[in-house]
Amino acid sequence: MKFINFFVFKCLLPAEAEVTGFVELRHWGLGTVIHPNVTIGRDVTIFHNVTIAGETWLGSPHRVVIEDGATLGAGCLIIPRVDTGLTIGRRSMVAAGAVVTRDVPADHLAVGVPAVCKPKRAAGS
Repeated sequence: MKFINFFVFKCLLPAEAEVTGFVELRHWGLGTVIHPNVTIGRDVTIFHNVTIAGETWLGSPHRVVIEDGATLGAGCLIIPRVDTGLTIGRRSMVAAGAVVTRDVPADHLAVGVPAVCKPKRAAGS
């Protein structure tokens, strides 16, 4: 199944990655690559060409955690430093093309290269 997924969609979602709830892979997840040491929460949206990498060995305690309700924009890179973990907080958004190397707090927007975090504005403000 892993081979078929890669062959058809060029998407790599290894069996070792933990997916705890509904994840929406927009645009069929085309070009998306996810490291085995990744935990993805509920109601997460991942657009195409997203890379969630890990500079660590398989089974390491260092994980990339994408918390519930997060959105990862097209072409963004989530790349923690060597042998460290990284967390994208609840309801946070990573903008298209952003390069995230540090934690993104809950309810924040990460933009730029390297990404900087800004609080998300409430609707109507």
